[in-house]
Amino acid sequence: MKKLLTVFIILIFSVTVFAGDAARKGTAGAEQLLIPVGARSIATVGAFNSHFTGVESIYYNPGGLDRMKGTEAMFNMMQYIADINISYFAIATKLGIGSIGLTYKGIDFGDIPVTTNQNPDGTGQTFSPNYFVLGFTYSTMITDRVSAGASLSLINETIMNTGASGFAIDFGVQYRFAPNFSLGVSVKNIGGNMRYTGEDLKVKTEVPSSALGSGLGVYEVDTESFQIPSYFDLSMGYTFEFTEENRLSIAGVFRNNNTIENELKLGLEFQFLNVLSLRGGYNFLTENSSTAIYNWAVGAGINFNIADSFDLMFDYAYRNVEDFPADNHVFTLILGFH
Repeated sequence: MKKLLTVFIILIFSVTVFAGDAARKGTAGAEQLLIPVGARSIATVGAFNSHFTGVESIYYNPGGLDRMKGTEAMFNMMQYIADINISYFAIATKLGIGSIGLTYKGIDFGDIPVTTNQNPDGTGQTFSPNYFVLGFTYSTMITDRVSAGASLSLINETIMNTGASGFAIDFGVQYRFAPNFSLGVSVKNIGGNMRYTGEDLKVKTEVPSSALGSGLGVYEVDTESFQIPSYFDLSMGYTFEFTEENRLSIAGVFRNNNTIENELKLGLEFQFLNVLSLRGGYNFLTENSSTAIYNWAVGAGINFNIADSFDLMFDYAYRNVEDFPADNHVFTLILGFH
């Protein structure tokens, strides 16, 4: 228990130092860090921060990774807003001293027409920004009830010949009061500022007060640095076991953001015969709730125990999106070897 309290104090102190304040709302970049992954988690709006384990917990709470049985791989595709597609891959395995995981999240913007001052309708050429997040996670069981983990992520944004990069660190802890009652704490996206640089920011122009015929000078635009969107999650979950094969799980998360209003997330999951799962969730903004882009989500999943050492899980989620013509559709496949 002393170890648990020590970890919680460190996490809360981290939030105090890095989480930010209301004056910084709307000033962050690297918004791809906030795009969730995993149909099971998205269908419950990320409320099961304290509950989910294994490879699907890496994004939400890395402390749950070491609670898996062996090796897991996760493949995730998401139809996002504005014809943007999100792909995510994760693989994790248990070691003798904990578990490690590798993750990759990529964003496909499609082909965007190149426009210039001389050709505002397009030059006939196209480009596609390259945004990705590459992560490494380590998690370990501190006691039979307490698990903790941390992730280090490389953030990269490249638009033609201009780009920005940075690093982010996540911390997470899960605590089991009982097998069916859990508490989770996580701090996400702690890192320095990012800033765009590159050849496309260089401009040729006349040098003021220069002699006639001296030629053009090259100036590089000095871009403003931006923060990454950090936040703190505190979550609790409880499972009602009707039989060994049928159960109902409920969970809630309070999220303290440094870029937008704080959020309250509520989710539930019903599992039938250990095979079929039905899920739903709702996300509340604590202020200006009418401006929320994402409110509710639903989903379902099927779990196949093909052999004693192999599991296959397929999940789907639908997330409602306000102010955009298309909602989010998420498909996830998880393979488990144990």
